[in-house]
Amino acid sequence: MKLLDLTLPSPAENLACDEALLDQCEDDATHPGVLRFWESPRHFVVVGYANKVATEVNLEACRPRGIPVLRRCTGGGTVVQGPGCLNFALILSAPSENVTDTNRVIMERNRAAIASLWERPSGRDRRGHRARKGAPTITFDGHTDLALDGRKFSGNSQRRRKRCILFHGTFLLDFDLTLVEELLRFPSKQPSYRQGRTHRDFLTNLSLPAETVKNALRKEWGATEPFPSVPTEPVAQLVAEKYGTRAWNEKF
Repeated sequence: MKLLDLTLPSPAENLACDEALLDQCEDDATHPGVLRFWESPRHFVVVGYANKVATEVNLEACRPRGIPVLRRCTGGGTVVQGPGCLNFALILSAPSENVTDTNRVIMERNRAAIASLWERPSGRDRRGHRARKGAPTITFDGHTDLALDGRKFSGNSQRRRKRCILFHGTFLLDFDLTLVEELLRFPSKQPSYRQGRTHRDFLTNLSLPAETVKNALRKEWGATEPFPSVPTEPVAQLVAEKYGTRAWNEKF
């Protein structure tokens, strides 16, 4: 798997890049797969493909701040992006034809990568590690969430093609969680482990440096060599025809 650590100038370009990489993988049977990282320097809201903007987003709070609302090509819930929120994208051959099984395989690997940051060698388990004293509990909860001691720090979603998938998500590292409370309404759907908690009570930051998290995921997915070609033209086309348009972003 190749590595692409690239943040493009605008939210629309960053969302388009993930889809362009998926298209590239689907069209090339020799594509090695790619792990991408990016972190937006500006705040924006992104809704899942089928989300209704007015239901999920507090537009009255977004507009005065000039915070744009965009739509991604994958499912899942609505999130606030910006500094302190690390994004990753995995583009690879689908590990299973079943959506649930694919979620489980990828989420468990990501969970193990993050949990390893609080582990030390012991020889006691198959990974040869044990949790350090006082280490937090990292769990795979809901459909595609990672939680730290019961509070969500990572949300994820996927899009499938015939051969390849895009699986992407966020890691809250040092994010202003009060913004989530202000900009988003209570979600129309919630996992059972949320138990009706507000955004502020449900979410938490990992409080780890971005490079630490990146290194753990690079190691887990074996992404060491740089990705050779950024799909610049497809990104621009997707922005012009999709991610930069009201017809797409206000679709529902």
